[in-house]
Amino acid sequence: MEVGRLRALLELARCGTMAAAAEALSLTSSAVSQQIAQLEEEAGVKLTERIGRGVRLTPAGHALVAHAERLMVVMDEARSEMAELRREIAGELRVAAFPSVASVVLPDTVKALRHTYPRLEIVIEELEAIDGVAALRSWRTDIALIDDLSIVAGDNREHVTVVPLAEDVWYVTVSTDHPLSKKPSISLADLRDETWAMESRRGPFGSFVADLCRRAGFEPRTNAKCRGSEMVEAMVASGCSVSVAPGLRMLRSPRGVAWVKLRPEVRRKIYVAYRRGERNHPMVKVFVDEIVRTASRLLS
Repeated sequence: MEVGRLRALLELARCGTMAAAAEALSLTSSAVSQQIAQLEEEAGVKLTERIGRGVRLTPAGHALVAHAERLMVVMDEARSEMAELRREIAGELRVAAFPSVASVVLPDTVKALRHTYPRLEIVIEELEAIDGVAALRSWRTDIALIDDLSIVAGDNREHVTVVPLAEDVWYVTVSTDHPLSKKPSISLADLRDETWAMESRRGPFGSFVADLCRRAGFEPRTNAKCRGSEMVEAMVASGCSVSVAPGLRMLRSPRGVAWVKLRPEVRRKIYVAYRRGERNHPMVKVFVDEIVRTASRLLS
């Protein structure tokens, strides 16, 4: 059974639709469908069945997914051992990272590693944390910087190892002209009558902030559904909206935005993640060690 086809099956099992699996694998839906059909022909049994617009694994499909997951771990371990035997840290290491942490810790990390290991080539892709998790699980990246919001409750993390990197405190963001901007701290209840800018891009931030408001007893009135933090902060700076954001973004915040401590305090945890089978890969080890050192120096 060809490895690429097994990866397609794994991604289909995770995503539930051909279209979502194709997007995760950077393929077309027809290409994924063809790979699954070829895999079924090799296995001699149906692996999937249609359910509305989605796809459900058959018992045989579930069984093959379990074998494929173990196989991928073994292949990662084999690549790691071969890299160890070469006794040289060289080659390409792919890193997925979300912007607020990437801009702070990655430049110094990459600079230090380039100096020590000139044949190590680190290639960075900017992805939101939830997309970084997906990229790691579909073998499109080797390392992912993620946060606890991107780890879905009940999600299977058996084959992923996470190493704590930092903790980030959330703040209320208001314009510098806002009456609340000079307060030492603000509760969400203080903002129940405000209009809010929210991130609407696929990901956990928008829903997380909305849930915080609901727990404070109100539904936020949203006047801006934004694709990213830049537009959120522009709306806040103009005085048209308020929002809540992780503190790391304060380091790149535009003028006109006041950052006020949220009461009670809310934190998120940030991790560096890699596949368990590559825990002994020399490139992975030196990268994790260096980024932990860098984060400890810059974010502590």
